[in-house]
Amino acid sequence: MKDTFTVYLSLGSNLGNRLYQLQKAVIMLGDTLGMVSHLSAVYETPAWGFDGAPFLNACLALETSKSPEEVLKTLLMIEKEAGRFRGQESGYVSRTLDIDIVYYGEQVIATDNLIVPHPHMEKRWFVLKPLADIAPQFYHPILNKDTRNLLQECKDNSTIVKTSHMLYPNREEFFSQLHLLAIEGNIGVGKTTLAKKVSEEFNAKLVLERFADNPFLPKFYKDQARYAFPLEMSFLADRYQQYTDDTRQFDLFKKFMVSDYDIYKSLIFAKVTLGPEEYALYRKLFTYMYKEVKKPDLYIYLHQDTKRLLENIKKRGRDYEQQIAPQYLEQINKGYVEFLKTIPEGNRLVVDVTNLDFVDRRTDYERILDTVMEHMMTK
Repeated sequence: MKDTFTVYLSLGSNLGNRLYQLQKAVIMLGDTLGMVSHLSAVYETPAWGFDGAPFLNACLALETSKSPEEVLKTLLMIEKEAGRFRGQESGYVSRTLDIDIVYYGEQVIATDNLIVPHPHMEKRWFVLKPLADIAPQFYHPILNKDTRNLLQECKDNSTIVKTSHMLYPNREEFFSQLHLLAIEGNIGVGKTTLAKKVSEEFNAKLVLERFADNPFLPKFYKDQARYAFPLEMSFLADRYQQYTDDTRQFDLFKKFMVSDYDIYKSLIFAKVTLGPEEYALYRKLFTYMYKEVKKPDLYIYLHQDTKRLLENIKKRGRDYEQQIAPQYLEQINKGYVEFLKTIPEGNRLVVDVTNLDFVDRRTDYERILDTVMEHMMTK
């Protein structure tokens, strides 16, 4: 069994979505090198050594059995994925992501490619301040001073501001800041599948719409005019009962809740299927009930073109869905678009999954997760 070492890393970003770049890097470091055991606060500092936009900086500690050279190779790979190519830079410049090894255990390393401890760390306030959050008593193996002493003696007079931002060691902890995540979309888009994957991977309570036994649904697809109103009333009653029951009490053993529907979908479908008088009556009842239900912290709408939706519907083989007309799906999509306009921008996200296969391609699934993370960290 390989020995493990505590590695301290300094992270910074001053281009693009700075907070997201740091958070994604933290998750990738944990996935590739070992457990992230400590994370500092996030600080904003001016560019050091050149004129540029301010940086967000942080430090982390991780436990790894990888060699220093393997750690360095991984850091360069993560930087490259973020759009930074060190070989193309000359001097200090703005960057999407900067990751430096501050300490590798108590080792002293001096090779052509790597010097540890970092040769300039004791001169840089933006390294020492976050490092003091997680390793105040760690001794520099050459200078023989701990982080607190180095911080006190540092002559860097740059302004550094502690922000209210937080970084999380992994995706599960990141998503746990949500209380309720709703994943919505048109018929056949895959919202239930995605909700199940999120629930399983991130230990979330799963809230699923239950409608398979609705006696009006098969009849509705054969004769919409006759069965639209009883169908929509039945759905509304069922959704209201299920949603309030499922979201009222939080599961102490789960991180958050993820649902494959929001009760507002009842009004969207009703507006498409009901006549004006029926819809007016339906809306009065809906408005009263909607005031009582829990609202999602984040509402994700999965968009897919009509052709793909019809292919998915045919593939899953529910007999009563096979006669759904393309125009009906397009009307439903328009209803969702109008609804999304009523939600604050920070609480809504549209993800186009037309060309994604998040069931069979892990990279596509992670692309969706990254899109959600980036949206939540737009600062």
